[in-house]
Amino acid sequence: MAVFVLDRYGRPLMPCSEKRARLLLVRGRARVHRVMPFVIRLTDRERASCEFEPLRLKLDPGSKATGLALVVDRETLDTATGELRRGAAVLNLFELVHRGRQISDALRARSAMRRSRRGKLRYRAPRFLNRTRTPGSLPPSLQHRVNTTMAWVRRVRRWAPIAALSCELVRFDMQLLDNPEVTGAGYQRGTLAGYELREYLLEKWGRRCAYCDAKSTPLQLDHIVARSRGGSNRASNLTLACEPCNRAKGALPVDEFLAKRPKRLAGILAQSKRSLKDAAAVNATRWALTSALKATGMSLELGSGGRTKFNRSVLGVPKTHALDAACVGALSFLTGWKRPTLFISCTGRGSYQRTRLDRYGFPRGYMTRTKRVHGFQTGDLVRADVPAGRKAGTHIGRAAVRVTGSFNIQKSDSVVQGVAHRYCRLIQRSDGYGYTTKPFFEGDNARRPCRTQPWVPSQSGQ
Repeated sequence: MAVFVLDRYGRPLMPCSEKRARLLLVRGRARVHRVMPFVIRLTDRERASCEFEPLRLKLDPGSKATGLALVVDRETLDTATGELRRGAAVLNLFELVHRGRQISDALRARSAMRRSRRGKLRYRAPRFLNRTRTPGSLPPSLQHRVNTTMAWVRRVRRWAPIAALSCELVRFDMQLLDNPEVTGAGYQRGTLAGYELREYLLEKWGRRCAYCDAKSTPLQLDHIVARSRGGSNRASNLTLACEPCNRAKGALPVDEFLAKRPKRLAGILAQSKRSLKDAAAVNATRWALTSALKATGMSLELGSGGRTKFNRSVLGVPKTHALDAACVGALSFLTGWKRPTLFISCTGRGSYQRTRLDRYGFPRGYMTRTKRVHGFQTGDLVRADVPAGRKAGTHIGRAAVRVTGSFNIQKSDSVVQGVAHRYCRLIQRSDGYGYTTKPFFEGDNARRPCRTQPWVPSQSGQ
């Protein structure tokens, strides 16, 4: 991966190779500005004396992850046709993993606990229609995708002299995804055309329990994939069940509940359809992200998903979020794409909730008001040099702090428990993200996890 470079005043310069960055650090011409991603700051160079190439940041927005690729625009002249061919050379690949699902689950749990307390404690007047939203606002789980993507666009702009942006503007046809044969007036007739929901399900499932074929008994609506496991309220995720089967299944996965009845499981899965939540999330956020990118004032190129797939197929590039981003827009050739990818996971900055609740929503414990203990907080990247004992050695990883001063250090392959705070040295403050580097293997075009420990200079600087 290319290393980001800043001048002596913190302004971005052209990235350099890892070998050159190491030489600059060893010779004392640079200092470590940031560890993950690795950024160095020169001590003897200013921006005015440097030359620049046209850098472009490309984005491939997704529901669960967004790919980012930092490339250098290249143009070559085809001697056979005299045509000017536009291409790119890849410098860095990133994959930003969102946490929209965790946000949605946390809001749903909070709502359930408030509803439980309202019903079990003293009477509280119901609250509804008392929260206003600005026109065009998005739910928190969707707005999070836009905010984190723009946050990393701004970060990369601080570390590299980016001149232009490229973004894939994709639109999913939800009805065509649900029914590939829909045409004409079929777009005006949804799944429930002419039916009430319960009547539709009675007709679809033969007016019997989907799990035991019970008839002539009250039937209840049941989610095939439980709501607590991310299931939706779409008709394709609903079935009918008698009360005993509904209680027995609860929130269990349907494949676990019917593990001893594979034929019935296959029949139920054949009746249901895949969820379209991811496609709906991309559709809902695409224009919000495009407007935010235009607000940066930089030149913005918008490409279709079909163009990205065409470029990837013609150039023989495997499908990943980061490499999809590199293939966005008009492209005739792509070089340097066989390089590691930095996976950036959104972990958040902790919780405002300082009271732990039991399953009924009542307090069971309290956390300290301050998040820092002896100058460290959970999520900090630390280096622990333990001189003796069972934990003797050097450990680099993420710290989980305790009030007692005995920390846990999460390494790439294990957890070291009970390391005293006096042996820890801070490398990088927690910034709400977790980092993992995965190399590219040309043999099988697969990405396998590797060591996530960053290179940290020793105290002597060597």
